[in-house]
Amino acid sequence: MFSGIIAEICVSGAEDILTACRFPIDRIELNCALELGGLTPSNALLQFTKNHTELPVVCMIRPRAAGFVYSETEFELMKLQAQSLLEQGADGIVFGFLRPDHAIDEARTEVLASLAHSYGKEAVFHRAFDEASDPFAACEALIRCGIDRLLTSGQKPSAMEGATLIKELIRMYGCALSILPGAGINAGNVAKLLSVTGARQFHMSAKSMRSDNGLYPATDARNLQAVMQALGTSCDIRKPSLLTREDAAMLQMEPYETALTR
Repeated sequence: MFSGIIAEICVSGAEDILTACRFPIDRIELNCALELGGLTPSNALLQFTKNHTELPVVCMIRPRAAGFVYSETEFELMKLQAQSLLEQGADGIVFGFLRPDHAIDEARTEVLASLAHSYGKEAVFHRAFDEASDPFAACEALIRCGIDRLLTSGQKPSAMEGATLIKELIRMYGCALSILPGAGINAGNVAKLLSVTGARQFHMSAKSMRSDNGLYPATDARNLQAVMQALGTSCDIRKPSLLTREDAAMLQMEPYETALTR
């Protein structure tokens, strides 16, 4: 039932990358500062990722937290960030631009989409779409701008809550624009979401909160395992030598991890 599904994971740190790459995922969205919703990663983090996986890696281009109406100065920085990461080997860039009226900023969207395509890479519009005033007009604008893929929660806090709109967007625009459901997807709802929407891909973080003089989000091997099991996917460890510190700490309580290290 779920064969051919593309699983994309959002990661923001070196240990996240090592954890994620041990599972049968298909694509990485690379960020920093997930606690802020994801910001532009460094070139060094992209290089580290490329050194440890052959999976496609798309990079977030987002210079700050909060909204998506950017100044000209911020836009200039985003173009420089995008070009630098593409030259470093990013397989695509992920970005979003809105006008003050919450319509798609087509001029800026087209600039970054064209930049990505000039490198032969993907242009992905992120969940800025979920703040757009008219989702159907927004999809049509993204198609005009040459966007390849749209990450959306269906304009709701989670993709499951927005499943009705996601299904409609796939029906109306799926032939021209790849629709990627994301936000709040986990082992308990991934199968239902795919069935309800007809989506053939999904975006997850599989994160849990870790503590080091404060809390921070990190990719959790147990959450990843649970999602893959919910889809009936076999989880074969890919690089046993790359156990992270957090994964190693799970060994005594995680039968899956223990079995793989025998």
